[in-house]
Amino acid sequence: MTSIYPFILALHSTWRWIVLIIFISSLLRFAYQKKNRRRFTPTDNFLKNTVIFTFYTQALLGIILYILSPITQYFLTHFNTAVHLRQIRFFGMEHSSMMILAGIFLLIGSLKSKNADTDDRRFKILLIWFGLALLIALSSIPWEFSPLTSRPSFRSF
Repeated sequence: MTSIYPFILALHSTWRWIVLIIFISSLLRFAYQKKNRRRFTPTDNFLKNTVIFTFYTQALLGIILYILSPITQYFLTHFNTAVHLRQIRFFGMEHSSMMILAGIFLLIGSLKSKNADTDDRRFKILLIWFGLALLIALSSIPWEFSPLTSRPSFRSF
């Protein structure tokens, strides 16, 4: 384990709250805009891009953690044993796989929304694909109360 590992871990843990706040607030705005039949504005486009930017920044931090983490290193070098250990398997396979899937859903939603023929359809596409991505991400975060693996909500730097 390198000396940067605890810092990246704390940053990844803290950044998730920024991602979640932006994610949820953008979905609330998209729902409001759709319900009130508003136009898709530059602000909506900025929010869409901000969700993607913050999520992919989090993913980059996650990739760095995956490389540095002693948990994932154990998972990769002792796969036959590690796959049967819940917490090791969660970080070695499940968490990363589900977050990649969430990132793909964000990308699909973003691309499909660009080709929408109406603003109402654009908001609908974003709500569906970004909503699915959020649900997947929420189910894959190692919450304090998670039965899969428990990690603190906040880590100190």
